Amino acid sequence: MELHTLPFVVVDVETTGGQPWGVDRVTEVAAVHVEGATTSLAFHSLINPGRPIPWHITRLTGIDDAMVRGAPRFADIAGELAAHLVGRVFVAHNARFDFGFLDSEFSRVAPTPLGTLVTGQLCTVRLARRLLAHLPRRNLDSVSAHYGVQISDRHRASGDALATAEVLRGLLRDASHRGVHTWGELDGLLARRTARAKKSAFPRWGDGADGA
Repeated sequence: MELHTLPFVVVDVETTGGQPWGVDRVTEVAAVHVEGATTSLAFHSLINPGRPIPWHITRLTGIDDAMVRGAPRFADIAGELAAHLVGRVFVAHNARFDFGFLDSEFSRVAPTPLGTLVTGQLCTVRLARRLLAHLPRRNLDSVSAHYGVQISDRHRASGDALATAEVLRGLLRDASHRGVHTWGELDGLLARRTARAKKSAFPRWGDGADGA
């Protein structure tokens, strides 16, 4: 399928920590639709995680307990959010993190796994590693700067998701310049193992310097 015809949904979540299948929960989520030349913020909400937000997370995101006290629980917004994800390619900067958290949240409140709603997954960190190997880092700040993308509200879901959507556009343009025009060709590009990846067969949850 031609990449320019695919409906993408670019997602960013803020959380209480890094354990989606453990104690941590989502505190904010945003979903941005990317179709052809159109980019639109489809969904955004703070989420009451039902547990205290650690101080170091508040320092990073600015989201504190008072902000989410009156916010909906994930169960309250799951249906509306799912409607904005269904039938689209799930995209995130470090997709394993964002997809993992939403998958765990959906599993607590709905019988349908997140993977059955979306048509595929695309990680812009992984794609940046293939296409922007000259950059010393591929975190969102570095890749956004490379494409001249301004992040309006860093470490907040809507700001990061909108920036990632523009990064996605830049990466897909670069991919097309290399002759990658279809989902199958893009999958083949991502399947190539880099020299760094060959050093270890162990999967990594975080992406270190290349993460969000």
